[in-house]
Amino acid sequence: MSIRVLLADDQAMVRGGLRMILEDQPDITVVGEAADGAEAVELARRLRPDVTLADIRMPRLDGIEVTRALTAGPDPLRVVVVTTFDLDEYVYGALRAGAVGFVLKDAGPALLVEAVRAARSGDALISPSVTVRLLAHLAPAAPPRAPVPLTERETEVVRALARGRTNQEIADDLFLSLSTVKSHLSHVQAKLGLRNRVEVAAWAWEHRLAG
Repeated sequence: MSIRVLLADDQAMVRGGLRMILEDQPDITVVGEAADGAEAVELARRLRPDVTLADIRMPRLDGIEVTRALTAGPDPLRVVVVTTFDLDEYVYGALRAGAVGFVLKDAGPALLVEAVRAARSGDALISPSVTVRLLAHLAPAAPPRAPVPLTERETEVVRALARGRTNQEIADDLFLSLSTVKSHLSHVQAKLGLRNRVEVAAWAWEHRLAG
């Protein structure tokens, strides 16, 4: 089944470029375009796309507000933030608001497509060259105030995730099955009250587990 994508960016040329890249893939269909944040929220709620690609800076509502609106509630939507800034505090805010990843506008077609597919499958994109550097840059210097409530194996999985490893790479590195890695991550999210693997990575950096 085709992955249904909504594009939200205030620049028509950018939306056109993103549409060309995505619709060149046999498994991705762009179902709508929004020129500002408020329109993005309205269209996403009406069209229920599998993934919304949202610019970080848009009129009326920015990418953080769009993300917060679409990921809240019992039936959240998946949002990937698109930005021109690789160390932008707004991106970090969007991840904390519930975005399942972000890509740079100049990162190239392959990464954009990978981000969409990862978001659709629930295996959010965490790029070692972008996201991990952002999380490391913004992580507080203070150690965690409470003991980490994870098992030794869960901690190993979280540490690998925060360093930018995919589920398959974590499985290979730790000699685990892919299903076991996913199970560990599911338990970690439940223990910590986190919504997705991006939030788990942010938590790991905050608690100095990724160094």
